Amino acid sequence: MTSDSQDPAFADERPTLRTKRLVLRPYVMADAPAVQRFAGAREIAATTETIPHPYGPGVAEEWIGKHARNFALRKTLSLAVTLASTGQYIGSMGLPLMREDYEHAELGYWIAKEYWNNGYCTEAARAMLRFGFTQLKLHRIFAHHFINNPASGRVLKKIGMKYEGRMREHVKKWGKFIDIDCYAILRSEADLSED
Repeated sequence: MTSDSQDPAFADERPTLRTKRLVLRPYVMADAPAVQRFAGAREIAATTETIPHPYGPGVAEEWIGKHARNFALRKTLSLAVTLASTGQYIGSMGLPLMREDYEHAELGYWIAKEYWNNGYCTEAARAMLRFGFTQLKLHRIFAHHFINNPASGRVLKKIGMKYEGRMREHVKKWGKFIDIDCYAILRSEADLSED
């Protein structure tokens, strides 16, 4: 399998972001087994619209293979969240819906269950906001979470996002309709200082 990251037409310009405890870096194919293992956990899939469960063979490779091209086209940015001290892969942080014409993007993320309650998601999300506003020159970054996942809402509040409302029964996951809470932050409202 060849990935777009090996295609010279799509030079890999994806950033590497560093915080005190984390490195957010471009995905490589060697990450696929960890993605499948961690994202394949039912607890992770239950918190997202797009992660399948079960997480079948080849899904991670196919997803990773699109990253360089999607960023070159300014459609999405997906970065692997790793521990700075060990390089251990612990999750994903990204801007899955970028719109240059609107100067906005959605923030999307998940952290492996084994690493919950350590502040890693908040730390990584702050780094992604900073990159989105300072390097991509976005005007607005928005996000949402399932109402049965209040921990995600706490992350969004901690990074300065403002609650904008609830979309009732907006997502259908595993045969059930789920409400989502929506948040956003404007560049003028963001704390862009380094952690």
